[in-house]
Amino acid sequence: MGQKVHPYGFRVGFTKPWRSRWFAKQGFAKLLQEDIELKEDLRKRLKSAGVSSIEVDRPGNKLRVTIRTSRPGIIIGRKGAEIEKLKQDLAKSTNREVFIDIQEVHKPELDAQLVSESVALQLEKRVAFRRAMRKAVDSALRFGCKGIKVRVSGRLNGAEIARSEWYLQGQLPLHTIRADIDYGFTEAHTTYGVIGIKAWVYKGEIIEGKRRSLTGDPEPRRERQDRQDRPDRDRRPRRDAGGRDSGGRDGGGREQQQPAPLAGQTDVSSAPTQAAPGDMARPARSGGALMPPLMSPTLANPSWKQEAQQQPESAAVPETSALPPESSHADPQANAPEDKTGHGGEE
Repeated sequence: MGQKVHPYGFRVGFTKPWRSRWFAKQGFAKLLQEDIELKEDLRKRLKSAGVSSIEVDRPGNKLRVTIRTSRPGIIIGRKGAEIEKLKQDLAKSTNREVFIDIQEVHKPELDAQLVSESVALQLEKRVAFRRAMRKAVDSALRFGCKGIKVRVSGRLNGAEIARSEWYLQGQLPLHTIRADIDYGFTEAHTTYGVIGIKAWVYKGEIIEGKRRSLTGDPEPRRERQDRQDRPDRDRRPRRDAGGRDSGGRDGGGREQQQPAPLAGQTDVSSAPTQAAPGDMARPARSGGALMPPLMSPTLANPSWKQEAQQQPESAAVPETSALPPESSHADPQANAPEDKTGHGGEE
């Protein structure tokens, strides 16, 4: 059975900040309960404002609330009337000096909490869940996210047996801590029951505390060190196929010892070699097998191979019959060419 980890809590302290930032030596439980009730009340009160997240800071005896929303005009109101009223209500309920900061979400299609809330709103209006999920996925991909996943669970289409269905487009590396993955969850209260909607949005990787832009720029690569910083790189000796350099050293700088020759085997490395002249052309490589350059002639052409080459040559030459004894005493002029001038060979 898979044990799921919250994508935000998994990255807190690495790529995600805490959403409540304060420290208390005494009364920790009371302040924690106050934070939870404060966030629940604000979400119910600002349900139509498209609230993405609420962060709480407690500098001293003060209270600072940061609200990220896609519709800041609804919270602020005409000439700031609504936000002043909200500030007074929070100060009365908490007995603290309250400061409220409003931050606008410029791309609500890339915010996982707002995506899940939009799908939940459509399900409450009896829109087909597959159509709502597909619309949310397509809009997020159109705005440049790297990947998105939407999952709905419950009595889908009023079925008596609850089930889960999900759509996934693009990449979603949940095990990568440096991945900037936003997560949101919302419940849709329908006539058939409660349907839960979860949304994951992958926006890229966070490198050195900088968030990657979603404008389609190429991914940044690691900066290469300059050659001046590494002068030893250009002075490395060239290595052969065996991994040894010109000095006979291996990759670790140690001299490799040649294995001792077996009994009855000649030491090839001790055989005398002759350097080729500089103006001699290098022979073309043939299709046959290549022999080592330092192989002795006895190993290159063994005795059994010489006998095999001599036998077909002797068989190809026909036997010549011995000349008759009288041919040895024949006139040497008998085989002389005939003189065609008609002078009898004498001048």
